[in-house]
Amino acid sequence: QVQLVESGGGLVQPGGSLRLSCVASRSIFSINTMGWYRQAPGKQRELVARISSGGSTYYADSVKGRFTISRDNAKNTVYLQMNSLQPEDTAVYYCHVALVSSYWGQGTQVTVSS
Repeated sequence: QVQLVESGGGLVQPGGSLRLSCVASRSIFSINTMGWYRQAPGKQRELVARISSGGSTYYADSVKGRFTISRDNAKNTVYLQMNSLQPEDTAVYYCHVALVSSYWGQGTQVTVSS
């Protein structure tokens, strides 16, 4: 079992940057894959990026080249660096871990608007 707490969301202008953090309540060293999802109003939750314990990454086409996922096992933390943000990136961003069960954080709101 694990609890996940996201932070770092907020309001940013188009072209701006934010860094999201997801802190886990237990060591993530042995957790294979951790990911970031997002859900915009009226839309389904979608995978944004994920990272394996070995550092392999996957990105949705819509964020490739703009977002970077990373993990710091010593801090039990996964990050999502978001650059060149656009209004279409506006959503609630969720951290996710799949163990025997699926675990989600409470989400952090990202709003991109001028």
